[in-house]
Amino acid sequence: MKRVLSGIQPSGQLTLGNYIGAIQNFVKLQETHECFFMVVDLHAITVPQDPADLREQTESVAALFIAAGIDPAKASVFAQSHVPAHAELGWLMTTLANMGELERMTQFKDKSEGKDSVGAGLFVYPTLMAADILVYNADLVPVGDDQKQHLELTRDLAQRFNHRYGDYFTVPEPYIPKVGARIMSLDDASKKMSKSNPNEGSAIKLLDPPDVIRKKISRATTDSGREVRYNPAEKPEVSNLMSIYAHCSGMSLDEIEAKYEGQMYGAFKKDLAEHVVAKLAPLQDKYNEIRSSGTIHDILKQGADKVSAIADRTVRDVKERMGFLMPR
Repeated sequence: MKRVLSGIQPSGQLTLGNYIGAIQNFVKLQETHECFFMVVDLHAITVPQDPADLREQTESVAALFIAAGIDPAKASVFAQSHVPAHAELGWLMTTLANMGELERMTQFKDKSEGKDSVGAGLFVYPTLMAADILVYNADLVPVGDDQKQHLELTRDLAQRFNHRYGDYFTVPEPYIPKVGARIMSLDDASKKMSKSNPNEGSAIKLLDPPDVIRKKISRATTDSGREVRYNPAEKPEVSNLMSIYAHCSGMSLDEIEAKYEGQMYGAFKKDLAEHVVAKLAPLQDKYNEIRSSGTIHDILKQGADKVSAIADRTVRDVKERMGFLMPR
């Protein structure tokens, strides 16, 4: 059984884009793979975080994992900071990386552009991401298009280590769903739906009340013309809404086109809102149940205890190969 590793940052409330592009795939993968899903709180602090918000969002993301259908009996769910081996291997991977490799990371260039001062954590966090993957020798990593470059660095570092110190790391492969891997913003289909976008209307949050969801979709940007037709090149805004519709309703894109043939966007957007509300209602009910019960702390401890045995062994093996004097 191949091993899958993925994580989501607890910076901001999770969106429908996170759910469709990542979490729904996590739920499917747990049936056929050995899965490790983490809340990557160490990555979140590459930019300043309010301590109370970081704790709340870490618990919230973990609870949403479970509410969305991830089963702790099938997959390990844990907080990254609860497994110290991530940070230790992250440093070891940093020593294998070159400045030029990290300077070429698109996300670093985008987030640092125009700023006088940039945190060192933002610069080196791709090596921590590499450690997240390699510490479990993961075979597959679900990634969006914006993370492909980081996975390539991970592959390079794994191969570099193997060349210097002998074959040890599995060189991970990307797992990229063919449809719906990237849900775009409601106000600009050229940008990914993001939990960090300051425009509240740009994203549907998983915990948004029904009336808020309806309002956001009614105000979502649409293309000129009237056709409900899937063509990302010519009609990116409507195509994005259709992708959301397909994932929330179970209908195919062709079926959606046929249903709204000859109609304007109004009826389409109204029905879309109801499908999103219906899709998220059971998730929100389950989430509220989990948070009120306090069981998420037990789930996180169980997950961290399970994966720590693997991660600690990896770090020990790596340090031995690199020549560290090991304690006796």
